[in-house]
Amino acid sequence: MKVRSVEIFDVDIDKDIAIPWHPVLVRVHTDEGISGVGEVGLAYGVGHTAGAYTVKDLVERFVLGADVFKREALWERMYRSSFWAQAGANLVFAGMSGIDTALWDIQGKALNVPCYQLLGGKTNERLRTYASQLQLGWGDEYLQLGTPADYGRAAEKAREAGFDCVKVDPIIMDENGDRMASHATYFSRPQLALYKERMAAIRSALGPDADIILEVHSLTSGPAAVQLANALEEFGIYYFEEPVSYTNSKMHSYVKDRTPVPLAGGERIFSRWGLRPYLEEQSLEVVQPDIGLVGGLTETKKMCDYAHIYDVMVQVHVCGSPVATAASLHLEAAIPNFLVHEHHSHAMKSYNVELCDVDLQPRDGYFEIPDEPGLGIHLNDKVLEKSARIVVGDSV
Repeated sequence: MKVRSVEIFDVDIDKDIAIPWHPVLVRVHTDEGISGVGEVGLAYGVGHTAGAYTVKDLVERFVLGADVFKREALWERMYRSSFWAQAGANLVFAGMSGIDTALWDIQGKALNVPCYQLLGGKTNERLRTYASQLQLGWGDEYLQLGTPADYGRAAEKAREAGFDCVKVDPIIMDENGDRMASHATYFSRPQLALYKERMAAIRSALGPDADIILEVHSLTSGPAAVQLANALEEFGIYYFEEPVSYTNSKMHSYVKDRTPVPLAGGERIFSRWGLRPYLEEQSLEVVQPDIGLVGGLTETKKMCDYAHIYDVMVQVHVCGSPVATAASLHLEAAIPNFLVHEHHSHAMKSYNVELCDVDLQPRDGYFEIPDEPGLGIHLNDKVLEKSARIVVGDSV
């Protein structure tokens, strides 16, 4: 079975939200009529257009005419022959991710099995799930929360929806709900007091038995991260995500040596080679690879296995369209070191859900794994026809 053509959708969400949302979706077509979908994990931040065109370049050079079932060989060829991938270039890995995941989807459909079977079968029957990014509210409306009371209400909504674990970035919004404009080198006492009030409101709404994940999106220096972890430890932090920048792996060790709060990270670690220093330094208790950024399901599975050697747990980073959610569910079903599944605030927004034909939502804080062949999800062409589309190969 050969690749006949590839469609790339650079999705433009026509909504007035403060953070632009541009999922990049890939659909691979074969000469036997089976198609598969994948995603480039650049829906947020800067780079979605470059990601779409990276897929185009990879498809033109390596993918058209490739044997769908020689996925590993194709991955290695893209990695070794694209030049930039061997320098850890995230755009190349992101482009590879969309292609690779679509090939897994095609293989599952061709063999009439869900992708988790191709990954080794179910290790986990159900996946505990947390409500991610409470500072954006919890519901269909996009918000930016300021007051501690608002944080408490968001946590209450998540708890009422069945979640017994939430994640929040308590520092990214100021007291008025405006986004932080700069890197935090050290916190003032009034700032720490505000963050403590927000966390206290969340803990009060959740009750004593639920888990709270602390997230700061690498916006803090090492000293500021230690300040924050020690100030908020009393609220029972499940783990502390992205406490510092990835540009110096040893800064994670700096933080770990100064706080008992477990550390997590990985959405900006782009391969098993990038993961190596964090495992060898044993600075992370939880790794968070993004299937849409590290090279697809092929590379993410290897990163999970690598982490397992060091008794490090996995929480796949999920911040994209429903395609990203579907791929993560299949992977997390198969790996033995799964910890918890991320359900992002964007994952419940109507403008995101409508991109695909199924609405993947947990029930009572747990996800069931889709049993349909492949990833069990398809793109919604009626919605996607509004966005930019690139076609490489035979017209579709």
